[in-house]
Amino acid sequence: DSDADDAVEQLYLVVVAIDFGTTSSGYAYSFTKEPECIHVMRRWEGGDPGVSNQKTPTTILLTPERKFHSFGYAARDFYHDLDPAESKHWLYFEKFKMKLHTTGNLTMETDLTAANGKKVKALEIFAYALQFFKEQALKELSDQGGSDFENTEVRWVITVPAIWKQPAKQFMRQAAYKAGMASPENPEQLIIALEPEAASIYCRKLRLHQMIDLSSRAPVNGYSPSDTIGTGFTQAKEHVRHKRQSRTFMVENVIGEIWSELEEGDRYIVVDSGGGTVDMTVHQIRLPEGHLKELYKATGGPYGSLGVDYEFEKLLCKIFGEDFIEQFKIKRPAAWVDLMIAFESRKRAAAPDRTNPLNITLPFSFIDYYKKFRGHSVEHALRKSNVDFVKWSSQGMLRMSPDAMNALFKPTIDQIIQHLSEVFDKPEVTNVKFLFLVGGFAESPLLQQAVQTTFGSRCRVIIPQDVGLTILKGAVLFGLDPAVIKVRRSPLTYGVGVLNRFVEGKHPPEKLLVKDGTRWCTDVFDKFISADQSVALGETVTRSYTPAKPSQLVIVINIYSSEQDNVSFITEAGVKKCGTLRLDLTGTDASVPNRREIKTLMQFGDTEIKAMAIDVATSKSVKVGIDFLNY
Repeated sequence: DSDADDAVEQLYLVVVAIDFGTTSSGYAYSFTKEPECIHVMRRWEGGDPGVSNQKTPTTILLTPERKFHSFGYAARDFYHDLDPAESKHWLYFEKFKMKLHTTGNLTMETDLTAANGKKVKALEIFAYALQFFKEQALKELSDQGGSDFENTEVRWVITVPAIWKQPAKQFMRQAAYKAGMASPENPEQLIIALEPEAASIYCRKLRLHQMIDLSSRAPVNGYSPSDTIGTGFTQAKEHVRHKRQSRTFMVENVIGEIWSELEEGDRYIVVDSGGGTVDMTVHQIRLPEGHLKELYKATGGPYGSLGVDYEFEKLLCKIFGEDFIEQFKIKRPAAWVDLMIAFESRKRAAAPDRTNPLNITLPFSFIDYYKKFRGHSVEHALRKSNVDFVKWSSQGMLRMSPDAMNALFKPTIDQIIQHLSEVFDKPEVTNVKFLFLVGGFAESPLLQQAVQTTFGSRCRVIIPQDVGLTILKGAVLFGLDPAVIKVRRSPLTYGVGVLNRFVEGKHPPEKLLVKDGTRWCTDVFDKFISADQSVALGETVTRSYTPAKPSQLVIVINIYSSEQDNVSFITEAGVKKCGTLRLDLTGTDASVPNRREIKTLMQFGDTEIKAMAIDVATSKSVKVGIDFLNY
């Protein structure tokens, strides 16, 4: 069996993983012939002061005719340089990934709103973005190999937050098909990977020089531990910077040193804190191969670093008035983007022990437009507002005291800590040995300190050095060996709608249906698997059904899902239809027994779910992927 699998794997010359983030995105790749080398994408144009990383902002610009124009720094800079009168016709999108998390009833028709207020189908924007990455990656691979690289030679991996609902994960796959990365006929060319899982796979490979252990209490280089939080990083960054030229990371084919301390059955938490969401998974080691088992279903929420930007915006509204900020965003969208970039670099300078103020330059058009709008100066507004920890400096800047900056982080960090505490209190989550803090927001010394202070006594808090790229590298490793995660928790309860014989006293009378003299109970939810139940990779659940009437020519089996555990009927609140199996029973001869058996199988444990029905008498079968977008 495994030989057959290997043959399939070898079709792909390279695995390319795309970390499509809320605030920034990037890709990395590895050739299947040398899986220990992970190459991170080449450095692109642009870049911001005070923000060094291999990723590019997740921003996209469409022309007034709604055609793709540019992505990343290029999109931002071009949009910014447009004449204000012209720029309001261009469609600029940023931080649009959060829409997939926050939209309750996501469909192929869901819209996104550009900075100028115009709407475009989300699917189009996501497909444009993925197509951009596809072309960049293929171009880089072709330049490197000296010959054209074909899409068919690539296995693609796209990462999504583990806490996303199934429709959002499926949406990402549809967008990738539209971008031409894979097709419904060839779905296994694309793997949807879960972000904290990818991080977990990478963390297993870490060597000690590749991480910072916040719990090493001993003073490092003569600093006390409270100093090391910031300085350890600076040293680490210098160390990384020397290697920047190469951009190739060797993943030694060993279990990392930190890992060698873990024994069979040990547990660890991966906290993936990004721009939009924070999600966490609890994994357990299964030796000898070091396979992973998910112990507790992924949890988290919209507690990413965007929350800090939002608090800054609230602060501006408090000082200058909400009416002004709303108008300013619409009338001077490029200047608003500028202001947020200036804030971003100061946000990265926030640290627990900082004493000197942080200055944020206000764009000239902000100052100018405010005077027109209100008839008095920005300086006057600051003096008049009773926000005492933000002052006006004569150089035309907002001066924030460190406390003011830390206060902007507080609501978001509090939510993360609160959520982590709840996870730690779950019975499945006792004796956790390590907490790996990964994702872009994990670079924040304020978040590091909060996590270390709260949980440092319960487990060791570990931060990989190139923390913003952890997920990207883990996703590549996952693409090279998708079977590494052996047991997952099902995020939903799945079942099929069936008729049962009506039992007096057990079934509610309103569900009674009498057909040809037989009393049936309708809308019964026949459960295949419960939410949060463990499922092994490739595990199949089978049920057998018979048609209600022997003469039926078509049998339709509807698949339903729910977030609740105990579901009895498909009509209950929260039960959603997510698939249909239509089995054609015609064309069978009379020798078919009158009690036909229809086998229904559901396969779980992968990041996506498949279902199948078989007519046992004729071996006819139909397959279906679970579909959350089109019902």
